[in-house]
Amino acid sequence: MRGVRRAIYPGSFDPITNGHLDVIQRAAKLFDEVVVAVAFNEQKTSLFPVDERVALIQHASATVPNIRIERFDGLLVDFARQQQASAVVRGLRAISDFEFEFQMALMNRKLEPEIETIFMMPAEKYTYISSRIVKEIARLGGDVTAFVPASVAEALQTRLHGAKLRK
Repeated sequence: MRGVRRAIYPGSFDPITNGHLDVIQRAAKLFDEVVVAVAFNEQKTSLFPVDERVALIQHASATVPNIRIERFDGLLVDFARQQQASAVVRGLRAISDFEFEFQMALMNRKLEPEIETIFMMPAEKYTYISSRIVKEIARLGGDVTAFVPASVAEALQTRLHGAKLRK
């Protein structure tokens, strides 16, 4: 598809949070298509297998019309080239995210100068949310329904405690 402005939004999304969804929705307004690229790395231990992460994202983002969810491994710039993307979208929650993301953006630019990196901030109410913190709260029996879609909260409860959420 020539002329399509396509961006890649990569991450592990283990699990997807409301902050991730906010960035997806914002990016979808800027690009013709956003490919949510779910990173798969056999050497990292994830709470949810990649196919389940893909399914959780599909369910949570079903109302966003111009996105596609794909799994990927390897170099992000290679995946972006395969997808004919012109940009990579990265979410920044706080200053602490910036240093790492800046280094990655510069390295990606060195590897593929034609692909731009776009930094986006989620809405202020999501800036403190991370998948790692959400998993820890859920692991300790806390309520994560304010931080993740309901289907993700239920999946966390089932995965960590073997029971469905009580309504």
